[in-house]
Amino acid sequence: MYKQNLEERLLWKIHGAVDYTLLEKVNPVFNTAKMTLFQLAANGDRDAAALAKSMGLTLEATQNSANTKASPEQVLGGTIMLECRYRTMACLAEKSGCTLVDMPCGYTPRAIEFARKGLPYYALDLPVVIREAAEKILALIPAEQRKFSHFRKVDATNYTSMEKALEDIDSPVTITTEGLLMYFTDSEAGALCDNIRRILEKKGGCWYTADVECSLQYVLVMRALVGDRFMEIMKNATQQTKDKSDVEIGKNSLIASPADMEGSIRNAMAFLAKHGLKAERVNIGENMPKLDSLDRVTSEQAAAVCEGMKHCAFWKITPSGAAVALPSTETKGFHADAAMQSGTLSLALTGRLDTITAPSLLSFFEKTKAERALDAVEVDCSRLEYISSAGLRVLLIMHKACTRGVSLYGETEAVREILEQTGFDSIFH
Repeated sequence: MYKQNLEERLLWKIHGAVDYTLLEKVNPVFNTAKMTLFQLAANGDRDAAALAKSMGLTLEATQNSANTKASPEQVLGGTIMLECRYRTMACLAEKSGCTLVDMPCGYTPRAIEFARKGLPYYALDLPVVIREAAEKILALIPAEQRKFSHFRKVDATNYTSMEKALEDIDSPVTITTEGLLMYFTDSEAGALCDNIRRILEKKGGCWYTADVECSLQYVLVMRALVGDRFMEIMKNATQQTKDKSDVEIGKNSLIASPADMEGSIRNAMAFLAKHGLKAERVNIGENMPKLDSLDRVTSEQAAAVCEGMKHCAFWKITPSGAAVALPSTETKGFHADAAMQSGTLSLALTGRLDTITAPSLLSFFEKTKAERALDAVEVDCSRLEYISSAGLRVLLIMHKACTRGVSLYGETEAVREILEQTGFDSIFH
């Protein structure tokens, strides 16, 4: 890709070291996890309150976004749904008798609760979350109980990072996901399914997710509280979450739509089957413990919420045993060769451009642009094996920062499919 007799030629090797100052810019979805912690704290959870205080969280910073302001009814409905999800999932995980793998763990105080009970707990999340949360959460756990809590940095689409995070577990696991799938594209959801299947086939156990029917759960909670106004509040909540996460919400095949629950549940089951998984719907109403948040509404509203929860489910997912091939996990370590000529930065990417590796590329780009005149970027994707939404976001940042934008060429079939699924094929040259 490099021409001879360059007027100006600079050649670098960019490796995948993490630049923590850019992690939020690359993947801001973790900001919604702070909403969760604040709501738990406001609902009276003492562990959550202590953690929120140590992090300096406020109502304005966690519940509102640049374009939306949460109404009292929205905050209350979100708190009820959150507590229902949080408490019920903990009950199911504990009843399973397996080691809990909480992914993403966010900023919740579940590690404190499980350590108090002497139960092993593995908290998996983005590097920026683990870096910020682990120290503050462990500080609230007595020293003699900290041995039960393990915090690990992962990219859920990257099997190598997941395998390493769980390498010291030699027993069955219960993997839980709450509020993860809604941010994924189909390619990312598929990668997650493949990775979890590998873990479960290796260690045994199951995967519980609250995400598939989360939209229906929200509708039923808000309808119980505000009646026909639920749609107005739901739209505001969706926009608020989109603002904070900077991604489209619920745009993959594993998120069921309340407008067609039967059809979308069937599609979600088929999606899992394509990845060698099967699902059992676990009724929420039959497994939900008493919720403190329901003490803040009328008895009629509380009864309506409880009745609504009998009509939606969490999903318990296990390997199907079907002969469905898994993609190879062998990947090249990420790096990029870079050269520059006449204002054009040429990049040749190798390996995976994901949450873990994307910050290094963005750091290099911003440093280069600050030091030199730069108006275009050409990216050779012929050795790029995978690109996540975090990687796409970095390319988009680069595209917007250059007058002639970003051009891609040599994409593999896998990368081209991701670009087409997300609509980025129409953005880049």
